[in-house]
Amino acid sequence: MSTAKKAAKAPVGKTAAKAPKAAGASTAAAGGAGVRDLIRVQGARVNNLKDISVDIPKRQLTVFTGVSGSGKSSLVFGTVAAESQRLINETYSSFVQGFMPTLARPEVDVLEGLTTAIIVDQQRMGSDPRSTVGTATDANAMLRILFSRLGTPHIGSPGAFSFNVASVSASGGFRVERGAGKTKTEKVNFTRTGGMCVRCEGRGAVSDIDLTQLYDDSKSLAEGAFTIPGWKSDSFWTVRVYAESGLLDPNKPIAKFTKKEMRAFLHQEPTKVKVDGVNLTFEGLIPKIQKSFLSKDREAMQPHIREFVDRAVTFTTCPECDGTRLSDVARSSKIDGISIADACAKEIRDLAEWVRTLSEPSVAPLLAALQQTLDSFVEIGLGYLALDRPAGTLSGGEAQRVKMIRHLGSPLTDVTYVFDEPTIGLHPHDISRMNDLLLRLRDKGNTVLVVEHKPETIRIADHVVDLGPAAGSGGGTICFEGTVEGLRTSGTVTGRHFDDRAAVKESVRRPTGALEIRGADRHNLRAVDVDIPLGVLTVVTGVAGSGKSSLVHGSIPASAGVVSVDQTPIRGSRRSNPATYTGLLEPIRKAFAKANGVKPALFSANSEGACPVCNGAGVIYTDLAMMAGVATPCEECEGKRFEASVLEYRFGGRDISEVLAMSVAEAEEFFGRGSGDAHLPAAHRILARLADVGLGYLSLGQPLTTLSGGERQRLKLATHMGNKGGVYVLDEPTTGLHLADVEQLLGLLDRLVDSGKSVIVVEHHQAVMAHADWIIDLGPGAGHDGGKVVFEGTPADLVAARSTLTGEHLAEYVGA
Repeated sequence: MSTAKKAAKAPVGKTAAKAPKAAGASTAAAGGAGVRDLIRVQGARVNNLKDISVDIPKRQLTVFTGVSGSGKSSLVFGTVAAESQRLINETYSSFVQGFMPTLARPEVDVLEGLTTAIIVDQQRMGSDPRSTVGTATDANAMLRILFSRLGTPHIGSPGAFSFNVASVSASGGFRVERGAGKTKTEKVNFTRTGGMCVRCEGRGAVSDIDLTQLYDDSKSLAEGAFTIPGWKSDSFWTVRVYAESGLLDPNKPIAKFTKKEMRAFLHQEPTKVKVDGVNLTFEGLIPKIQKSFLSKDREAMQPHIREFVDRAVTFTTCPECDGTRLSDVARSSKIDGISIADACAKEIRDLAEWVRTLSEPSVAPLLAALQQTLDSFVEIGLGYLALDRPAGTLSGGEAQRVKMIRHLGSPLTDVTYVFDEPTIGLHPHDISRMNDLLLRLRDKGNTVLVVEHKPETIRIADHVVDLGPAAGSGGGTICFEGTVEGLRTSGTVTGRHFDDRAAVKESVRRPTGALEIRGADRHNLRAVDVDIPLGVLTVVTGVAGSGKSSLVHGSIPASAGVVSVDQTPIRGSRRSNPATYTGLLEPIRKAFAKANGVKPALFSANSEGACPVCNGAGVIYTDLAMMAGVATPCEECEGKRFEASVLEYRFGGRDISEVLAMSVAEAEEFFGRGSGDAHLPAAHRILARLADVGLGYLSLGQPLTTLSGGERQRLKLATHMGNKGGVYVLDEPTTGLHLADVEQLLGLLDRLVDSGKSVIVVEHHQAVMAHADWIIDLGPGAGHDGGKVVFEGTPADLVAARSTLTGEHLAEYVGA
């Protein structure tokens, strides 16, 4: 019997050694519990899970632990939550399912006892300029209703206070009156009035486009004047519609256009024209660019498109609405002297206090609901945010907590809440508050499943499931099930490192210079003056919302010498993998081509070498309409993605599919064989950096879409390590790291500094703080209570002083 199977047979809540039950655990988790009290998983094989079986107690808090890549997310999200969502979707009609994402059944033999799963993950909330903290929750909708009822002067319905609703006049409406047995129908004109600022169209900012980045005015349209990425000369919808519209002279240099031609070229309203007998719409270049590029999520753009937009467009606060997004009419209606724009600009904790002062029986239920929502923000540690904060600027941790808001007051019980590292982005001072919220959800009669690395949260679990023992192909088994105390003595990697504590450095490095920041006032920073030492490891810390990211990312001048690795997610399709993302595939393809005397393009599954049947995907996707689509391995290439003839070419005794199937660690050894057949220094350097950041277990061809947030972050760091920058700025590099991996990260940071780099880290993890040469602590609180430097000095001085929240928690951590 396998280890996984043996673990599955053990009674839930007990180890083989019969560890005592966790405090607060219900008898439902004891051995012999029926399926009503358990979520039973048997034979799970999603991603790297090795046919594992596990019983998860219901109505308890279960924490899933293990090194990054051990299979935690595959079990919790890819198996339990995914199947729950799939089954719920199947309860809808076929018509409704046609509009929903199709979900395939996870690879598992048996899943019993499932309840409705609500996933609260770290996915960013998108960068749509129209999405704010208020619109992403119910807060804005309730405020709009409130102002439409109590605001003076009265200006209309809730839509009159929405920056996403424009003012529209129309005719042809009908009013129907019924009474005394008669019906009267009358045609009327009507006006729908929204609150959108006309100038910025509700975005709060206006764009200024640098025309020199759009075209070369010394050339004519026929000569290829456009310099916009993706605008091909033979395209009907871009270049040819301008050149052949009949409104412009295609052979005249743009610099010699008349005023009339220039006005049409840049500002023409949509006009129907014919090009080669095809009806097309001619539109001025500026509105065309605004619709084609500026209305899209910046983060979803291809890198070269994003670079073009950053180069060609500058954004400034709208002078008409002063960035509020709302029309002057919407801002004219007030409650006790406060407009809806004023209300949305307040920090939520201040807004909550203002709402508490309002008393109007006619809207009492609305005020109570709004108050509860705003208080939830404060309770969850987000009181420093404002409702007008763009949703795309929230960190992954903030976004996850915003998503929690709607569930805190929910009357639903006996559902399964699934959290992905809810402590990410939280200062140690805030973790206890998050723990209280998780326990509150459990105590309402819900099952709470949490993937987590922080000991502070693991400690409150009723039940722990530890996966491993290693990552990737070395993981995917159940190493331990039971109580927290049982985990401590279990001998697993998590158990051995559970009580690890880093010591404060006895001696610190001396700086070689300083990066001066003067008068920093971005967001809540209060004219901060601070010198960040160079040539050392500097940690910038403070409670969430204290101004750390504003100081580091907003005040350090971007230059060729600064390498910034922030939390912006990697964009990649299922065809993208570590080999393509890091540039590793390029030297490998060239080496294969040189060794075999053929073209490098043959060794790309996205180019000439792709299997003709699956087009290099390795699988065949079958669309089953309203049912979940099915992905089956391609029978032609057997999932190898390449044409059979390409696999006959070898380098170092391996074909290209075998190389892409290697782990980073295997490939590092393969391409670093001294002067052997497979010796490839260019590839070896990239692989060494991947191994350096703890990704030695990843397969070179593993789709980026299967990587966790922490893995993607470290992949990005490994890529940037090849740059020549002298200053590295890292944003919470411990994200997604297991306790055992933090030590490896500290070694990496040391190697960067010892090689002559300056490393600046925004971080909450006490082990990283203790290991720093210099600490800059911001606070003392969040939002308007933060934005100041409350401490500068060595970790030892911070512990000795205990003058800040960070100092108190670090002193407790190191046992001082």
